[in-house]
Amino acid sequence: MDDWHRIFAQNVLVPPHPQRARQLLKESTAFQCVLKWLDGPIIKQGVLAVLSEVECHLRVSFFDVTYRHFFGRTWKTTVKPTEQLPRPASRIVFNEPLYFHTSLNHPHIVAVVEVVAEGKKRDGTLQTLSCGFGILRIFNSNSGSPSSASQDKRLRLYHGTPRALLHPLLQDPVEQNKHMTVIENCSLQYTLKPHPPLESAFHLFPENLLVSGLQQIPGLLPAHGETGDALRKPRLQKSVTWYLDNLFFTLYPSLEKFEEELLELLISDHFQEGPLDRSALEILERRLQVGVHNGLGFVQRPQVVVLVPEMDVALTRSASFSRKVVSSSKTSSGNQALVLRSRLRLPEMVSHPAFAIVFQLEYVFNGPSGVDGNAASVTSLSNLACMYMVRWAVWNPSLEASSGRVALPLQGGVQPSPSHCLVYKVPSASMSSEEVKQVESGTVQFQFSMGSEDHLDTPTTHVKGPTVERQPARKPPTSPSSKCFQRADFPTLFPFQLSLSQLAASPKSAAQRHAARPASQQPDGSQPSPAQAAFPLEAGVSHLEADLSQAPVVLETSLAEPLQELPFTPLHAPIVVGAQTRSSGSQLSRASMALLRSSGFPEILDASQQPAEAVNLADPVTFNPQKEESDCLQSNEIVLQFLAFSRVAQDSRGTSWPKTVYFTFQFYRFPPATTPRLQLVKLDETGKTSSGSLSHVLVPIDKDGSFDAGSPGFQLKYMVDPGSLKPGEQRWFLRYLASQTLQMDVWDGDSLLLLGSAAVQMKHLLRQGRPAVQVSQELEVVMTEYEWDTMAVSGDVTGFGSVKPIGVRSVVKGRLYLTLANVGHLREQRVRNPSSLPPSRSRVISDDGAGRFPGGSLLTSGGPRLGKNVVQAQKLADVDSELAAVLLTHTRGTTGPQGAGREADAVRRRKLERMRSVRLQEAGAELGLRGTRVLAQQSVRAQHLRDLQVIAAYRERAKAESIASALSLAITTQHTLYATLGTAEFFEFTLKNPYNTQHTVTVEIDNPELSVIADTQEWKYFKDAAGLHTPVEEDMFRLRGSLAPQLFLRPRETTHVPFKFQSFSAVQASADLSSEKGTDAGSPWTSSTMPTKRAKVLFRAGGGKPIAVLCLTVEPQPHVVDQVFRFYHPELTFLKKAIRLPPWHTLPGARGGKPGEEPPVHVRCSDPNVICETQNVGPGEPRDVFLKVASGPSPESKDFFVFIYSDRWLVAPVQTWQVHLHSLQRVDVSCVTGQLTRLSLVLRGTQTVRKVRAFTSHPQELKTDPKGVFVLPPRGMQDLHVSMRPLRAGSRFVHLNLVDVDCHQLVSSWLVCLSCRQPLISKAFEITLAAGEGKGVNKRITYTNPYPSRRTYHLHSDHPDLLQFKEDSFQVGGGETYTIGLRFAPGQSVGEAEILIYINDHEDKNEETFCVKVTYQ
Repeated sequence: MDDWHRIFAQNVLVPPHPQRARQLLKESTAFQCVLKWLDGPIIKQGVLAVLSEVECHLRVSFFDVTYRHFFGRTWKTTVKPTEQLPRPASRIVFNEPLYFHTSLNHPHIVAVVEVVAEGKKRDGTLQTLSCGFGILRIFNSNSGSPSSASQDKRLRLYHGTPRALLHPLLQDPVEQNKHMTVIENCSLQYTLKPHPPLESAFHLFPENLLVSGLQQIPGLLPAHGETGDALRKPRLQKSVTWYLDNLFFTLYPSLEKFEEELLELLISDHFQEGPLDRSALEILERRLQVGVHNGLGFVQRPQVVVLVPEMDVALTRSASFSRKVVSSSKTSSGNQALVLRSRLRLPEMVSHPAFAIVFQLEYVFNGPSGVDGNAASVTSLSNLACMYMVRWAVWNPSLEASSGRVALPLQGGVQPSPSHCLVYKVPSASMSSEEVKQVESGTVQFQFSMGSEDHLDTPTTHVKGPTVERQPARKPPTSPSSKCFQRADFPTLFPFQLSLSQLAASPKSAAQRHAARPASQQPDGSQPSPAQAAFPLEAGVSHLEADLSQAPVVLETSLAEPLQELPFTPLHAPIVVGAQTRSSGSQLSRASMALLRSSGFPEILDASQQPAEAVNLADPVTFNPQKEESDCLQSNEIVLQFLAFSRVAQDSRGTSWPKTVYFTFQFYRFPPATTPRLQLVKLDETGKTSSGSLSHVLVPIDKDGSFDAGSPGFQLKYMVDPGSLKPGEQRWFLRYLASQTLQMDVWDGDSLLLLGSAAVQMKHLLRQGRPAVQVSQELEVVMTEYEWDTMAVSGDVTGFGSVKPIGVRSVVKGRLYLTLANVGHLREQRVRNPSSLPPSRSRVISDDGAGRFPGGSLLTSGGPRLGKNVVQAQKLADVDSELAAVLLTHTRGTTGPQGAGREADAVRRRKLERMRSVRLQEAGAELGLRGTRVLAQQSVRAQHLRDLQVIAAYRERAKAESIASALSLAITTQHTLYATLGTAEFFEFTLKNPYNTQHTVTVEIDNPELSVIADTQEWKYFKDAAGLHTPVEEDMFRLRGSLAPQLFLRPRETTHVPFKFQSFSAVQASADLSSEKGTDAGSPWTSSTMPTKRAKVLFRAGGGKPIAVLCLTVEPQPHVVDQVFRFYHPELTFLKKAIRLPPWHTLPGARGGKPGEEPPVHVRCSDPNVICETQNVGPGEPRDVFLKVASGPSPESKDFFVFIYSDRWLVAPVQTWQVHLHSLQRVDVSCVTGQLTRLSLVLRGTQTVRKVRAFTSHPQELKTDPKGVFVLPPRGMQDLHVSMRPLRAGSRFVHLNLVDVDCHQLVSSWLVCLSCRQPLISKAFEITLAAGEGKGVNKRITYTNPYPSRRTYHLHSDHPDLLQFKEDSFQVGGGETYTIGLRFAPGQSVGEAEILIYINDHEDKNEETFCVKVTYQ
């Protein structure tokens, strides 16, 4: 008995979280974990200095990450000394196996390993210190299946104690949390693998119990060999069969008084919950559970039998049995006892000191169905029965005993019981002796025997049990009495009584759950042993069924082995983010500032009409959110002033310079803006600066094409008022100014070609308490040219895993002079309509307001109520348009002209009737006047009667629909969401079950952009981000594929249903601004280009009745664009681009983390037809975003957005890119540099006559004929002749636009794809020149005509700015030599340059090419 109590007390387990117990039962899996050794200096020198005799051991515990719950029992390894280890300590060897089995196969069930050091302090007391811990993942994160790998693994250790896992900031995945710090150079070597041999010993120890292989498990034989690991290959002890007879219970002071007191206490408990009829609670039966327990758990499911009072037995059985009962109960002092009529057979008993027989006495009552005490129907019998355990006892038989009689005291109260449930109290025995204490709780007496049953005088009935050849997998028998049928070698079947509670209710005690394995899994093909058979449930009836669902046999050789994926190699050289806008901003010089000020640009004033404070770009900017938010001038007026635009000094090739320009950009969440065309007005020579950089100012153009040079500049204003922003958005706007750059595209106003892009930092617009600030900058306008290659476009591989990449070339096209300003204003106190105000930002939507009925159609909801419900009565025809149409048609068909029938005004109809009567009187129909009046009155009366009948029929038909519509308002909740593109809006709806019965509720959603959050981790992520503290449930929804999700609600239960709304479809139009001097761009709060969306959620109960309705109104809001990409691509082809992300910590809005640790990157696109993905090629490697877009027909433009996320739930993008894809007609040209190539393009006229002109992006290399403006006839065809003379080799794009010069519209556009090769160089020369402002140098070279006849030759150069010819063409006779005069311009800087001289024939075909290498010193 002492062994059983010791083992039972030492192995009390903490149960898993209650939410885990509600989940679907799964098959238990066995594991073996070997903790091998600990590497690294885990024990600090400070600990060794304070403690002596330091030893180390490991502790292992189960932990549920989802609910932050430790469960099971902490297991400890043997203690290992650390004194003799060398310094620094390198390894502590444990090599101790650990075994367990669990059915909680979820990725969030982990094992926590803690390293503990213990030693003696100076006073001799023992002290333990935690040195670190590790998280051992048992199941795979994707499928929840155990890992089958048996190789060694290293477990990373973290600083601190495992109790830190209970902190709410440590969310899963815990290992990636920023609060977790890895212990450097320390790890634990271990192996973890499934251990199927342990399945035969599942019945000897419970789930979630960590046991060592060196630990002795009652029921197992010791291990063979020196290892002592009894669980590596478990061997079961031989079981013996015990029989129990003449079992009866005696309760104190008597059975009648004991049960009477028990009923009174139960009625008193129920009365606290509500009124209860005393006759409503009665004892249905008295049950006894008898099972074999080895100290760790029940070896088999306890047998359940029914006890009856002994007087009932005496009345129903024979006299001999009655005499036996009376004689056996003489010691009960005349008290009536509870008697078992049958014999108990326990075949799972083992001769071991820790094996005991446990008796548990339960009472079953018929509980009331509700507070009012009304009984439920017969079909809900399972809801009526409730059970309470009142007493238990344990008997540990002696190993030498074979038969005899035993009397045991019953136990109860708060002490731990084998079933781990609460037990009815025992009477107070503080003043009683030990002998009295043994009797006051009650006693159980029985007669026992072991082995054969021949000596027992109880008659038995021999029956042949059915043989089960194959037990169905995962279908355990469900009746407690079905143990007699589980084995075919049971010769007898005793007459057990079938318990009512077995048919009506399941026990409250938590039972062990196992799945039976098929007999084919047994080594010998025999029946499953009791250790492997399933524990039958207590609340069902057993069914013996054949296993008809045989699993198909799949040969291992037929399984296809998956291919091994090679490391990813990008197809294209990626575009680096920011390369398109690498324009450097610089402070304007004093000369430029003076020139701009004298040009007449308007001055920017603050609210008090004082000049805004000028900010120096060199001054550092410190962003202080508190200082910005405490500013009394909360409204920010952002002013953009476009001043001037000039070309770069290096562009001296005589390229054409645009006459007009315009700009496109998007500021914050305002609609995209396009400025009007601005004229470039050249400054006078006297007004230029010494550097000559500032050459043209910008002047607005009037509608008639004229401009006023006296009022230069274009100014644009954005008013950002807190009243027009969402709650809390003011801080977002300030962060936008502090971290973002404004990207602007510069366009040629005549050719409609992109000149380049410029980017300006907006951090200088932070006022930091000042009334107004302004900053003037000189920005570089950079043009990014994407070169193409034939092999790269076609995807030809030049080597294994490598492709010739696409090049990116950036050229500075000009400089933009811009002034930015931020003028502070007082916040406007505007009286706004409550419907236009932003809704509450509460994430919890309650349906409390929807539960009140607002009234019928007379009392309009939402209108003003002035204390009385006063409304004006209206006619039905005026309220219902459908009814008015019916009545109007009937009137038009009977009386009055057609014009009168169209009128719905009753007064007009009455006037028409009077006019008709007057005309009849004037006609002189005096004889029939009286009769006509009578007929007219009868006709009107008949029509009124018919209208009343129509109205009555219409009301009767629409009554049901109107009542249902009015009643649905009582369960309808209205809510408004303000959603931003790509950002997930999270909220919870408080759903309450209004019924007294349980229901399975179906959630029906009519908008695909609205969905429930079924993943628990995603739900927790959203709640933490929103700061909600409502409860989280795991596996809340039942998902059924494409069908609507379902959730279970108990009677009157209230739960929070999580939703998220996320839209990726972009509908946004550009805002064209007028050409006025000052233009207000509007407000970001209201945008007519974004239509309002609606969504409806219907919660239906089991019968299809709706219990709640949620109507959402989604107001889309503009979003911030961080980067703009513009691609030109041939029509009807695929664009494939790789965009490389910069280092993660440099991205604005990216979350901080550990150094060197980057979060996973996820991308989404607003266009579902665009393939957008990202791949991480390895740790520390750059990340690329890949785009694959199908271009449309020319000249279409496809615009879409790309969202970059740093979390796997795609909550809010850290980067938003806007991509413009312009589809152009493709023309492929293969040519030689320096040689003229001609081609023709066909122009098709439109419906009207147009004056057009051709423009090209490379006017030095591409010429068109006609050259200037020409007329394109309507519906006609005309040739456009194109001449190409490329100046450098390679592959690149050249743009050709045909523009209507009157309307400034694009008529046609081509993308000329050049593939240029360099000609063969026949001669090479070298020359050295002086760099700087010196004079040029004249040189001469000779050329000999190789032909016998006289020829004409033309001279060209690829650097016309560095080399000029004395004559561009010459003639030379056959075989003669000609001297070519060359003039080299001085170099601007020191370096080298290679200049090619092309000698072409009369057809401009290349004859020879000379190369001159010039060295500038």
